[in-house]
Amino acid sequence: MRVVFGVLGPVVAWDDAGTPIDVKGPRHRAVLARLVVARGQVVPVGRLVDDLWREPPPGAVSAVRTFVAALRRALEPQRPAREPARLLVTAGPGYALRAAPDTVDAWRFDTAVTAASGAPPPRAAELLDAALSWWRGPAYAGFEDEPWAGAERSRLEQLRLNALEQHAEARLALGRAADVVPDLDAHVAEHPWREEAWRLLALALYRTGRQGDALAVLRRARGLLLDQLGLDPSPRLGRLEVDILQQSDRIGGGAGSPGPEQIWADAAAAYDRAVAAGSRARLESTVGLLRSLAVTGPSGLEAARSQRLAAIAAAEQLGDAELTARVIGGYDVPAIWTRSDDPAQAAQVVAAAERAQAALLPGASAATRARLLATIAVESRGSRAARGLEAAREAERIARRLGDPALLAFALNGVFMQTFHRAGLAPDRDEIGAELITLCARNGLVTFEILGHLIRLQARSALADFAAADEHAAAADRLAERHETPLVGVFTRWYRALRLAATGSSAQAAEAAYRDAAARLAGAGMPGVDRGLLPLALLCLRVWHGEPAHFDDDTDWGPYEPWARPLVLLARDRPADAAAALRRTPQPPRDLLFEALWCLTAQAAVALGDRTMMERARTELTPAADELAGAGSGMLTAGPVADHLGHLAAALDE
Repeated sequence: MRVVFGVLGPVVAWDDAGTPIDVKGPRHRAVLARLVVARGQVVPVGRLVDDLWREPPPGAVSAVRTFVAALRRALEPQRPAREPARLLVTAGPGYALRAAPDTVDAWRFDTAVTAASGAPPPRAAELLDAALSWWRGPAYAGFEDEPWAGAERSRLEQLRLNALEQHAEARLALGRAADVVPDLDAHVAEHPWREEAWRLLALALYRTGRQGDALAVLRRARGLLLDQLGLDPSPRLGRLEVDILQQSDRIGGGAGSPGPEQIWADAAAAYDRAVAAGSRARLESTVGLLRSLAVTGPSGLEAARSQRLAAIAAAEQLGDAELTARVIGGYDVPAIWTRSDDPAQAAQVVAAAERAQAALLPGASAATRARLLATIAVESRGSRAARGLEAAREAERIARRLGDPALLAFALNGVFMQTFHRAGLAPDRDEIGAELITLCARNGLVTFEILGHLIRLQARSALADFAAADEHAAAADRLAERHETPLVGVFTRWYRALRLAATGSSAQAAEAAYRDAAARLAGAGMPGVDRGLLPLALLCLRVWHGEPAHFDDDTDWGPYEPWARPLVLLARDRPADAAAALRRTPQPPRDLLFEALWCLTAQAAVALGDRTMMERARTELTPAADELAGAGSGMLTAGPVADHLGHLAAALDE
């Protein structure tokens, strides 16, 4: 069941049929509201107690836990009793609401207003019309007196007022001045200190032929500001008054160069007129758009991922193998994480690429074949099959022969994804990253240049060279800011948490940094990175510092549960169950966390005296003796591999 939350008015929740969910009493509703305010970050139980009661009664902590349990039953009524909660989760010292960004009206409102600010007027008006309709009253109604809600209520109200004015401006640009006047008239009456509202009202009046009323509005605004606040009106208001008196083209929509949003709208309209719907050219162009969309942020990445298979299926339906190959291989979005966000989709892309490869005629472009091979290599990440490595090497060989920099960058991404066949390969990946940086800086391939810096950040972290890793993190951040690729910050923030953990900061400081990084990762549109990463990072930190693995029953370990479970059971003094879980522990995936997961297995094996598992762990980890376990991920570490090998050697000698 998909749950939708509403805080733009009274705090409510609805199921996927739009039926209100009974979230019990006012304290339950307060807990839910407080977690929404936190935007996915963990709120400690102590903080919840302080926020719910001015003078907490005895048993307040137990009461909070009761409220949370009741909310979980209401929000996930079909969840089996022993299965961890997925929505209202326990995390460390408190709770967090892991709601998707589009399931909270306030978060959707943020996204829509941001998107509207850079959109052409028709799209901006559409977005803001929808966004403003989500308001059902004052934000967080019923919690007006709560200090924890104050800042967020104020922020949302200011955002709403800005959105009302943006909406009016978009409608003015569309020639709907008469529709705007009554709305703005009411707006300035309620908020007389907002200069932008006065300016827009005067402009709307002028465009409906009411020049005298427009001038009167500007004089009213000036009088209010001067007489009651002692402020001079802004230059924009003064310029508008002059323009009205002179009947300037600027305020009639005539003069001036078009802005980026208008250029986009004009170009899109021209494309629609010139390129026939359903044409091959239109389908191929879509892939370029999806490629750009994937690096713009969470919503763009999710949208690109959801449309990618549809584009491939549409190409296959046309029966043109060359076109299908270009549609598949044209999506050369850099990939840094070795676990796919959608393994099922990745397998479908690989299968489609193999079909296209087999269907290509003998004379087909070598570059097209290489792009298919690079796609297979990237999308086969984490697989033990030899095909991924074989495809990566063949794509690289073709790209080097052709001398095509963009193709070589994509092929090297595939090679990177297949460089995990054993532990201790950080130096190899460092070389790949270095070549990517040089190649891409020389040829203006910015997104792959960023990838090169992130690869080197990971590799230098594994080798405990944090001075170099810092330089690559800073370089990646600079490029990301200049070229508007915000998801890069997810990885550099996690790196800085790892650096704290690895360079002697207190475990508490490192844990806090991990939690902050995780809060910013939530909703980033990368479930392959997000799920289970925070508890794994905390577990690695505790193992390194010799602390027991105390975690709540409902901790969501995601794909890392088999390697965490023996240590968690040991911390609960259940050695027999821990030994059974250790015997079932699978071989870790060949990926960025290979060494970290083997170190966790080694720790459990030493504690349980499992010589067979200790021998396996020593064999697998020995090639990485000079690395920090897991630091090659750029996200977390379980400490030096040499320390774990020392523990294994001592235990085996006994």
